[in-house]
Amino acid sequence: MSQNRSEVLRLLDRYGVTPRKRLGQHFLADRNMISKIVSLAGDPGDANALEIGAGTGTLTKALCDAGFAVTAYEVDAGLAPLLSEVLAGTSADLRVADAMTIDPKEFSDGRWVLVANLPYNVGTPIVLDLLRHAAGVVRCVVMVQREVADRLVATPGTKDYGLPSVVVGLFAHARREFVVPPQVFVPAPNVESAVVRIERTMPPDPIRERAVEIATAGFAQRRKMLRSSLRSVVPKADSTLADIGIEPTARAEQLVPSQYLEIAKAVSA
Repeated sequence: MSQNRSEVLRLLDRYGVTPRKRLGQHFLADRNMISKIVSLAGDPGDANALEIGAGTGTLTKALCDAGFAVTAYEVDAGLAPLLSEVLAGTSADLRVADAMTIDPKEFSDGRWVLVANLPYNVGTPIVLDLLRHAAGVVRCVVMVQREVADRLVATPGTKDYGLPSVVVGLFAHARREFVVPPQVFVPAPNVESAVVRIERTMPPDPIRERAVEIATAGFAQRRKMLRSSLRSVVPKADSTLADIGIEPTARAEQLVPSQYLEIAKAVSA
C-alpha cells in the first residue's frame, strides 16, 4: 500500500531527511493520486516503467505492486537508506544518480513508460529529451507544475504555446489528465500541479530533430517575423517559407508543429 502523509513524515523523521528546495523535492503523499497515476501508466505487461525522482518510494513501490519492472532514479543519496527499506522485497532497480546525466538512448530499446512525480526544476527538459532521443519511451505519465503542464499541451496562438508545445506535438499527443492540489505533497508547494499523459505517435528521426532546431530559432526571437528569426537556420527564408505556403511575416507561435516539420523537409531536400 502506498504511503499517506503521516507515513511519509515518519519516514523522513526516522532517516533524518529534510526535503531540499534546491532539488525541487515535494514528496507525494496521497494514496488516491498514486492509484490514479499508476492506472494511467497502462499495462505492465506492455512496457517497463522508468521513474525519475523516486523520493520516498511510494510511487516506485506502487508500480512494482502493479506488476511493472521498474528502473528508478534518485539524485539525493541521502534518500538511499530510506528507499532501501521501502523497496525491500521488490524488484525495483534503484539508481542513485542524476537523471539529467543519463543518455536517453539507453531507453531506445524495448518499451518504456515514464511514470514520475518530476522534480520541479528539471521536469520539462527530461520529458523533451526523452521524446527527442529515447525511441523506447512510448508513454509519459508525469506530474509537473500546472504551468508546465499547460505549456506541454498548449495549442498555437495561446499564451502558453511555445517550444515545449512544439516538441511534444512533433513526437506525441499530450493531454492534461487532472490537477493536483498542493496539500497532497510533503512539503506543500506554493503552486498547483497537474498530471499529463503523453502518448508517443512518432519515433525520433533526423527530420524531426531538424524541425526542433528550426522551432528553437523561431521561439528564441518570438517577437520577430519568421523571415528574420529563421534566417540563421533556413536558407533564403522568405522564399523557402512562401514556397511551402507559410507567410514569411508570421511569428513562431502561429505555426503548428507540422508546419515546422514542413520547413525541415524543405531545407533538407
